[in-house]
Amino acid sequence: MELTVRGSSLRDVAAILSITRASDIASTGEPDWTEDEVVATLTAPDLDPAVDTWLAFGPDGSPLAWAYVDNPERSERDNVEVYAVPGAGPFTFGPLLDLALARIAERGAAIVQAGVVPAEIAYVEALTARGFAFRLRRARMTRELTGQERPPDARFGVRVMREDDLPRFHEVFQTAFADLADHVPQDFATWRASLAALPSVSWDEWLVAESGGVIVGILQSSDQGVERGEGWVKNLAVLREHRGTGIGRALLEAAFAVYAAKGRTTAGLGVDVTNPTGAYQLYTSAGLTAAFAADMYELVR
Repeated sequence: MELTVRGSSLRDVAAILSITRASDIASTGEPDWTEDEVVATLTAPDLDPAVDTWLAFGPDGSPLAWAYVDNPERSERDNVEVYAVPGAGPFTFGPLLDLALARIAERGAAIVQAGVVPAEIAYVEALTARGFAFRLRRARMTRELTGQERPPDARFGVRVMREDDLPRFHEVFQTAFADLADHVPQDFATWRASLAALPSVSWDEWLVAESGGVIVGILQSSDQGVERGEGWVKNLAVLREHRGTGIGRALLEAAFAVYAAKGRTTAGLGVDVTNPTGAYQLYTSAGLTAAFAADMYELVR
């Protein structure tokens, strides 16, 4: 099939949304992308849509696939995403991946990561043909919020993060995640700059848990699900010596209560199902269930 491929812009939001939603429905059974998320991706500070995104059209001018590369954490690892409408994947995954990998070489990233729903066989084949190898499996988990959610017992020392907590918040996050396979270390200045570049941050949804007056657990929320009425837990971390004490569950309960108070109807998060800290088990015990799984593939250049 002959394709016409060009960079994308905010004028293409509707076309991109039609592709991503069709791809989501085919692979997971429901649309996951929202208009706000497409706009946030195209306007991210680490991404130039003219050269870091690609929109593919068929001979009749219909939008068939969209790809982009980004690096929101500004690390040595670039992410590549490719979406295609049902039936177009075998014709579009390879060409768009080749364009993305050429651009990533220019950007200088040493590692490339791609997420794939297991049902996307053509995408897996395109990735492995270009040297990608399976790294780990992540689950997208969700639970309904009833509006009756309540904060945890005060003995867990959970509260909303203050601005002067940020250095300690970062320290706990980096320390607790250090042993995980997909963790990319970041110094405080780089991490803080990445937060400043986000289109919005609901700081009142960022939580800490204290023990003896010292922060030992953190929960970072993201605004990515706001448009669909979802509270999103981006990161949850508890220092090793304080795990198994109920702090992780208390942070989740506090986040659910905050989300529900804002009228959110669901809460969600992503987790490595092989996480050695027992995160998956914690989340299921808090009422979260796996909506679908995605495999992470990685290419070391």
